[in-house]
Amino acid sequence: MARGAEVHHLQGGSAIQRRPGGRISDVHDAHRGMDIHHGLDGSRRVSMMRPDHSRLVAERGRRGFIERPYQFRGHDFARRNYYYHGRMYSAYYRGYRYRGIDMHVYAPPMYYAPGFYGWVYNPWPVAVSFGWGWGGQPWVGFYGGYFAPYPVYPTASLWLTDYMISSELAAAYEAGKASGNQPPPQEDAQQTALTPEVKQMIADEVKAQVALENAELAQTRQGQEVDPGSSGIARALADGQPHTYVVGAPLDVVDSASNECALTEGDVVQLNGQADGDVASVVVLASKGGTECAKASAVTVALADLQEMQNHMRETIDRGMAELRDKQGKSGLPKAPPSANAAPTQSEYAQIAPPPAPSDEKDLATQQSAADASEQEVTRLPSADSSTVQ
Repeated sequence: MARGAEVHHLQGGSAIQRRPGGRISDVHDAHRGMDIHHGLDGSRRVSMMRPDHSRLVAERGRRGFIERPYQFRGHDFARRNYYYHGRMYSAYYRGYRYRGIDMHVYAPPMYYAPGFYGWVYNPWPVAVSFGWGWGGQPWVGFYGGYFAPYPVYPTASLWLTDYMISSELAAAYEAGKASGNQPPPQEDAQQTALTPEVKQMIADEVKAQVALENAELAQTRQGQEVDPGSSGIARALADGQPHTYVVGAPLDVVDSASNECALTEGDVVQLNGQADGDVASVVVLASKGGTECAKASAVTVALADLQEMQNHMRETIDRGMAELRDKQGKSGLPKAPPSANAAPTQSEYAQIAPPPAPSDEKDLATQQSAADASEQEVTRLPSADSSTVQ
């Protein structure tokens, strides 16, 4: 919690947290089981546990999801059905406990052939150019001072790096428009370019995640269960190696001076194995400026949030690999070897997951208005007590 923040406990178990200066950052509605967070970037995230144990998360201008827990071979799993711009897609997670925290680690719905992972992991025979087709999309000019794609691609890891960063920046731009809190790019004097060194760090992390997924495939083919800790943040904190992550969702964090700052899509942080209880220290390698954490600053991130960051990276890498597989031999991309085109191995846990409900998309769409009503009611409740972080 940032220095100077105030928490007001209200009658009935609800609570309000205010930033220095009095602006509301968080609302807990005990009656509805709803939590509302106002981000420094102008976003609003609404989350709620429902009576059927499903979890609903909605955010203005960003993807929302409904998560349903289930069991597979005695282990906790969850399926999230994401909705974004009229599209629905699913992602799967296995539960694990680390440092007393219940977390979920990304579980791929399928694994590609070993030859495909090798084609993605190793250098291509020749460097290739690729036309992304972004053209006149407004996010390209808005973040033109921050990101530029590679002119050629000698490896798939560099292609996947640009795929991931561009996806996050496009999402950040759309969310900024939806929140009405997006400044013109020329006002953002702090925007500095992603350096080649930082992009290479991201590409190295992409390769590590691809190698991890290939190792999981080998375990799956041998009938072994994948260790969720070995696939998640527990491994990253124990292997003695730095890990670089591209931020995939807005996150308010606290720097070494106990001041609050924001991380948003496309920012880059590095974990160096330093954790204290349920939080870890990371260094900001790249920042788009504005209300965001300054480049080179050290900030504290909850381990559960760091796990979500890694999950999102793996999901995005998987979507990028699916696009690579579909476009190989086209649009300037090299053709994969025949061994790479073998049928993927489907994950059993994904096949038995509970399906989405017909009302899911509508339920997500109504959450912002429900949050409006919740905030109005909670702010009128009488206070029980309050506390301030010094």
